[in-house]
Amino acid sequence: MRHTISVLVRNEFGVLSRVSGMFSGRGYNIDSLNVAPTLDPEVSCMTLVTHGDDAIIEQITKQLHKLIDVITVKDYVGQAEFVGRELAVLKVAPLPEARAEVLRIVEIFRGKVVDVSAKSFAIEVTGGQDKIDAMARLLEPLGLQQVVRTGPIAVARGGA
Repeated sequence: MRHTISVLVRNEFGVLSRVSGMFSGRGYNIDSLNVAPTLDPEVSCMTLVTHGDDAIIEQITKQLHKLIDVITVKDYVGQAEFVGRELAVLKVAPLPEARAEVLRIVEIFRGKVVDVSAKSFAIEVTGGQDKIDAMARLLEPLGLQQVVRTGPIAVARGGA
């Protein structure tokens, strides 16, 4: 089962290494990882995506809590309790007769063309994993060259 885990950590040297080392040292895989500062410059938020059953996820959260620089750990189980988004930039080099079709797909997915050259487009799109995957599938036969993704970030729904 796929889990999105949010970890607040002290914004200090080596924290990322300790967290990723905990995963690799125990044989757990990180599917994606994002780290950014919060409103408090001394605290960063890590968003990790990993797979595992309930026992594995419980073990991961316990091990994260043991790390000295970890402040809080939140496992977002189920889509209803958090808002998750991902950013992707897709590079498409369509044939001249397919350029209009690429632009229609961008519009349908509420993407944004962020760069245009004589032979290619760079397209920015945000949303859930399924949305980005669907857009990439539609663009693939039209000349999709490259996909670069951030991996998801997440925030709890509702009140503080």
